[in-house]
Amino acid sequence: MPNVEEVVRAAIVGSPLASHLGLQVERVEVDRVGVRLPFRREVTTIGDVVHGGAIASLIDTAATAAAWSGADLEQQSRGTTIGLTVSFLAAGRGQDLVAAARVIQRGRTICVCEVDVAGADGTRVARALVTYKLG
Repeated sequence: MPNVEEVVRAAIVGSPLASHLGLQVERVEVDRVGVRLPFRREVTTIGDVVHGGAIASLIDTAATAAAWSGADLEQQSRGTTIGLTVSFLAAGRGQDLVAAARVIQRGRTICVCEVDVAGADGTRVARALVTYKLG
């Protein structure tokens, strides 16, 4: 059976959409995960502004990884996002974005995660609350 970090790296951040976006694992700890969205033209809307949908995908991926980072792989074999609220704070412009996700409440099957997204220069770009169900 794979370990939790292998699941986070291969199945979550290595998923087809995350791979298409170029997402990269920064760190994996129990209930805390960092994921990077490298800047490139394909994730922009106009000029050097990163598309909000790419940022939301970064958030969802990071929260999913955080939820799985503390999961019992023998008891929980699937999961899904059941709630996602994003507040965009500033444009992500011309730089990598990093999502820092942490579980703030872990129940038997429901995890609530906070995700902060910042640019490589420290500019806060977004903050999100994500609810994830493990099953």
